[in-house]
Amino acid sequence: MAGGVFVGPGTGGSYEGRVTTFVIITCLVAAMGGLIFGYDIGISGGVTSMDSFLEKFFPSVYRKEKEDHHESMYCKFDSHLLQLFTSSLYLSALVASFFSSTVTRLFGRKISMLSGGLVFLVGAILNGAATNVAMLIIGRLLLGVGIGFANQSVPIYLSEMAPAKIRGALNIGFQMAITIGILAANLINYGTSKIKEGYGWRISLAVAAVPAIMMIVGSFFLPDTPNSILERGHPEKAMKMLQKIRGHEQC
Repeated sequence: MAGGVFVGPGTGGSYEGRVTTFVIITCLVAAMGGLIFGYDIGISGGVTSMDSFLEKFFPSVYRKEKEDHHESMYCKFDSHLLQLFTSSLYLSALVASFFSSTVTRLFGRKISMLSGGLVFLVGAILNGAATNVAMLIIGRLLLGVGIGFANQSVPIYLSEMAPAKIRGALNIGFQMAITIGILAANLINYGTSKIKEGYGWRISLAVAAVPAIMMIVGSFFLPDTPNSILERGHPEKAMKMLQKIRGHEQC
């Protein structure tokens, strides 16, 4: 059982090379893909508790919430449409994960991350500008597609770029980014819920575009992994990338 982040001497193969600044920065940028997942985990619960959001899109739930009945919160929020709004993201993420594995294999990890970021950005824009439930649901479905691609490609990218002895340390960056996203979502919800004009939910949903843009810009400039380049039939290019990552000509 793994007991730490670093691999001790004699526990695995050694190679000529070093941990380069290039690979650290590359893996940290890629780990930002976890922000989009974490943000959406944290944002939906706060948004669905905002009166202005419920009154506009789910008036029956809003009326039940305001009625002075001794009902549980489960009964007050018992709405198929509201449940669809929440769960549609996870459903589309599940479906997208099956397709994203093929895209990741055939076109590379970089293209998969970029595609996920672009789809996620469109979903965030739709949610922030929503005027009806249909826009909300479609936006959530697109967010789920983006998450499906990110969750498929980012951990693979990190594993393939990181040197063996610090692979655990860099791989955990994805999980850390998820928790940062959850924290950021809750802080934003706390602030936007206090906006008396009632448009706070729009800000909460639209701010999801920020991690999406970070992922798009990051993946646009990131190189592809040596494994992916080799898998697509370019051994010389893969060797050059491996040498750049390891900072040594003997890899």
